[in-house]
Order: sequence, then C-alpha cells, then structure tokens
Amino acid sequence: MQLANLELYQPKWTEQIQEEWIRNLLLKRNDLQRTSLEKTRDAMNAAFPDSNIFNYEETISSLSLPDINDRHVLAAAIKINADVIVTFNLKDFPPAYLKSFGIEAQHPDQFVWDLIKNDIQKCLLALNNQVQSLKNPPKSKEDVLNALVRCGLNNSVRDLKK
Repeated sequence: MQLANLELYQPKWTEQIQEEWIRNLLLKRNDLQRTSLEKTRDAMNAAFPDSNIFNYEETISSLSLPDINDRHVLAAAIKINADVIVTFNLKDFPPAYLKSFGIEAQHPDQFVWDLIKNDIQKCLLALNNQVQSLKNPPKSKEDVLNALVRCGLNNSVRDLKK
C-alpha cells in the first residue's frame, strides 16, 4: 500500500544528529540495541532520502550557544535556511540568538500541536497511515497515541483524540 504524501513538514538531520539520538536513547533505555536503532535510522533515511544535510561544519566554530556541543545542530539549520529546530533541549537554544538567523526552537509537542492546529485532517490521515504501516508487531491507534504521550506529546495527543 502506498501512503499519501502529506507534506506536513520536511524533516532534516545530519549524520551527527542521527548518531546523537541513537547514543542518547541507548543511555536512557537499556532494553534497546544499537543494531535496532541503526535500522530505524536507515529506515528514516530511506523514507526521506533528501533529509541529510551536508557541508555545514565550517559554520560551527562561529556559533555561540550555552552548550558548545549543540552548535552543529544550529549550523545545519542555518545551512538549509530552516525555520525551526525541534528539540526537547530548549534551554540550550536561546530564542534571541536563534532569531538572528531567522530560526526558532520548538519543543516537539509544540511543533506537532502546531501542525495539528494548522491541518487536523492531514494529521489524522498521517496518524492512520502510521498505524496501518506498523505490522511487525501491529499497533493499534491507542498504542501509537500512548507511545506519543510517553514521548511527551501530551497536547498533541489530546487534540488527536478529539
């Protein structure tokens, strides 16, 4: 079955960002295996073949953030003229500094909630497509919504349940 191209947003990342989420998830969840997360990364790259950002590294050293280890994220966002950096780590992305680059940082729940408020029908279709694509093991809509709540997307899930 071919899923509809919903064009709600265009995800972007770097190899470094991918490695960072894998490393951090392994630190928090000892029930996960690196090989499984690498398969997820590979599936993400296959699903979004134009998502990887390259040649952003030269900008890193010129940036000033509270955590110097986050500069690569901003450098990549600048490289592609991104509007938003979606992160749970808002404290290390000062709004005034990001604004000078025309970028804002948003918590994932705020980002998804904004998508829902902008086009609830597309978001519900995307949710249903996601549920239908989960086959090994299959997941119900309620299972997917509960997983989103566990990830901190409380406002988004509340609106998707309406």
